[in-house]
Amino acid sequence: MPSNPIAETVASLMPRAKAELTELVAFKSVADFEQYPRNESEAAANWVADALLAEGFEDIALLDTPDGTQSVYGFLPGPEGAPTVLLYAHYDVQPPLDEAGWATPPFELTERDGRWYGRGSADCKGGVVMHLLALRALKANGGIPVHVKFIAEGSEEQGTGGLERYAEAHPDLLRADTIVIGDAGNFRAGLPTVTATLRGMTLVRVEIDTLEGNLHSGQFGGAAPDALAALVRVLDSLRAEDGSTTVDGLDNGGVWEGLQYTEDDFRRDAKILDGVGLIGEGTVADRIWARPAVTVLGIDCPPVVGATPSVHAGARALISLRVPPGVDAAEATKLLRAHLEAHTPWGARVRTEQVGQGQAFRADVTSPAYEAMAAALREAYDGQEMQASGMGGSIPLCNTLGALYPDAEILLIGLSEPEAQIHAVNESVSPDELERMSVAEALFLQRYATGA
Repeated sequence: MPSNPIAETVASLMPRAKAELTELVAFKSVADFEQYPRNESEAAANWVADALLAEGFEDIALLDTPDGTQSVYGFLPGPEGAPTVLLYAHYDVQPPLDEAGWATPPFELTERDGRWYGRGSADCKGGVVMHLLALRALKANGGIPVHVKFIAEGSEEQGTGGLERYAEAHPDLLRADTIVIGDAGNFRAGLPTVTATLRGMTLVRVEIDTLEGNLHSGQFGGAAPDALAALVRVLDSLRAEDGSTTVDGLDNGGVWEGLQYTEDDFRRDAKILDGVGLIGEGTVADRIWARPAVTVLGIDCPPVVGATPSVHAGARALISLRVPPGVDAAEATKLLRAHLEAHTPWGARVRTEQVGQGQAFRADVTSPAYEAMAAALREAYDGQEMQASGMGGSIPLCNTLGALYPDAEILLIGLSEPEAQIHAVNESVSPDELERMSVAEALFLQRYATGA
């Protein structure tokens, strides 16, 4: 990284950043209060609020959002007449999944092989720290040249829409000229990238019932309809023979025209086992950025250990459907529910319920803010040019903010490059990426304020 005062300041702050990220990761802030204590999320929210207070933010508030979680807001005034920039991240995290699969405890930040491991280290507690580092570097080098609004969401990973609905009810709160979403990541570590598109998402729960109660499989099996078998049939109907997503009425032919993702790189990043093929057809970029993708997130059924010889009376599953820009998530939800109901066999009783939804997003990467970001990333990454990629995940807030503030420019950056393995076991963040992206954000704010 070229030597400049901003870069030097961020480098000097990295030990503090590691200590703060260690504190943040320690909170088990999973916004699923049936499985994780609410006070862990509340403690993380208070940590963010205290950090903003220490940086001189005003109007700091813990916002009680309609889904029962809290988002943290603060405002830092800049020079008179300066533009306003909203910085976004989220402090809630995914569950750790198989804790035994982690090489080190998921809620203890641990340095190993040049990376910092822990749940939320990249997605997105690292994003909170990235914003703080950028602001501190600016304060140490002439001051922050813009008005800053800071929002840290408490339920992004749950897809329950709390902050979106709060913003819609308080439309002036997050109004800004430019919005920096710190919840994406470079296409590859060391390759400066902005995210141009996000797939939308819907979550649907399906429940199937066939009997008044479980039956002995020896006495009734073969004629009595098994609800679990019916559910398996339904779930199988969501994929073609090659694994492509097949939801009746939903287009699956999108093409990605931008930065490509080679199959070899994808296999390595996804850690696909030797001999196991990819699913779907078209380029990898087509499949993960331009087409719908269904995933069965969970099935309620007896575990193998302790299972009894029974025909099952009921079964249920939670299904995620990602949809590309150009596809309305609400319409996709209707199509998915209709598909599940139409493909339920044997006259079984079926119920579907939408439990989460977010629209897809497409950014205008030709805007002045993107030009300023391109220059900032070029400087932070030793002359490398900014790339634009898609992201298969969803950030529902982007569309809400885009609808509320149609003139605002929305940029997506962050720390979730492929090696970070977000949402999986052994999530990690590259401290070099954290350092460079913090420098880039600070340089961006300088350039954006002056129009350079």
